[in-house]
Amino acid sequence: MGTQSPRRRLGFWMASALVVGNMIGSGVFLLPSSLAEYGPISLIAWVFTSAGAVLLALVFARLARAYPRTGGPYAYARRAFGDFVGFQTAWGYWIAVWAGNAAIAVAFVGYLAHFWHALATDRVLAAAVGIAVIWLLTAVNAYGVRQGGAVQVVTTVLKLAPLLLIAVGGLFFIKSANFGPFNASGEGAFSAVTAAAALTLWAFIGLESATVPAEDVENPEKNIPRATVAGTAVTALIYILGTVAVLGLVPAAALATSTAPFADAADAAFGGWAADLVAAGAAISAFGALNGWILLQGQVPFAAARDGLFPRVFARTGRGGTPVGGLVISSVLVTALMAMNYNASLVDQFTFVILLATLTTVIPYAYAAAAELVLLATDHTAFSGRRLARDAVIALLAFGYSVWAISGAGQEVVFKGTLLVFAGFPVYAWLKYRDARTPLEAVASRPEPPAKAA
Repeated sequence: MGTQSPRRRLGFWMASALVVGNMIGSGVFLLPSSLAEYGPISLIAWVFTSAGAVLLALVFARLARAYPRTGGPYAYARRAFGDFVGFQTAWGYWIAVWAGNAAIAVAFVGYLAHFWHALATDRVLAAAVGIAVIWLLTAVNAYGVRQGGAVQVVTTVLKLAPLLLIAVGGLFFIKSANFGPFNASGEGAFSAVTAAAALTLWAFIGLESATVPAEDVENPEKNIPRATVAGTAVTALIYILGTVAVLGLVPAAALATSTAPFADAADAAFGGWAADLVAAGAAISAFGALNGWILLQGQVPFAAARDGLFPRVFARTGRGGTPVGGLVISSVLVTALMAMNYNASLVDQFTFVILLATLTTVIPYAYAAAAELVLLATDHTAFSGRRLARDAVIALLAFGYSVWAISGAGQEVVFKGTLLVFAGFPVYAWLKYRDARTPLEAVASRPEPPAKAA
């Protein structure tokens, strides 16, 4: 076990950059093409998803203020429902993170191919570059959480520039004829919005990012809620304006087949130089998102292992207190997934992994919202006063939104995602068997911080 160094090194701006940077990753640059089959009605899906994301952000902000403890959704679910649901939450969230990292790494290589054309044809080279980036960022985050946070601030600033160019500047060049039919899906309005919302939700995954490394955040009771709500609101505004601009700049038929919709929109508004700028921004965006998610892929299993609900190797830390064991094991799995999936059907697999990762993340979101409802009723030390009714309504709405989002993922994804969650049950049984044979040692002898009174 490495020695623990003083923690809490992420300030408000780094925590906000973690939230914005993890949400604005590779997905937003591709989503307009996926949404083209629904038409402008997808903007309603963006509004619903944005509202749901803000509700979830408020839930996480309230829980983080009461329980500033590393683990995010896992920590809250375990406190409210006990070890088994806590393990389920950590298991699903961890799988979602490292599987999603494989998809983001593939997307990064795809954007990089705009400038390095060999990556588009040489699959072995493309896989090698993606794996190299995974391990580069694993090393950065293993060196220290503040180093990972600094990278996140820089990449977040760089990725926002091309998005804002389209989201704001592109609005002056839109043509109404490009929007096409309001509902182009051929389905009813509710079905179209539900299906489109399942896609748009991927772009908001990460809103809980500041709550996961809570013990590494300075003044967590104040900075985590502010970073979570502010980061989610800013991201929602950029998404909606950007989608309006792309729909109005690129004809609907061309948009449906575009592999770089924001770059095409930039070309239509400003010319080829802007397309190169946006492509570079997309690559930086994916790089920054990958950095942030690699930081988190070690934090959740670390928190669970510290509580005896994950194998103890995940609780091993380096000199800076970073969970090196979880970082390395997760990156090994990302590497294996990338090595197995650099074939011709990569696009289909990329899409499926995104939906599956979304599902296995939204389930912990639902647990977190339900956990707040339970804790509001049972933990009077942390929750009291006039805001109880308001917080309960927000938590109930956030839970309802999460269930609706899960239903929109589709039967196949829900079915396979459920099997993936069930696959963790033998691991939980083994952990309990291990603990029954040998009393659990203190993986990290750090007392749990007391709840903060409202």
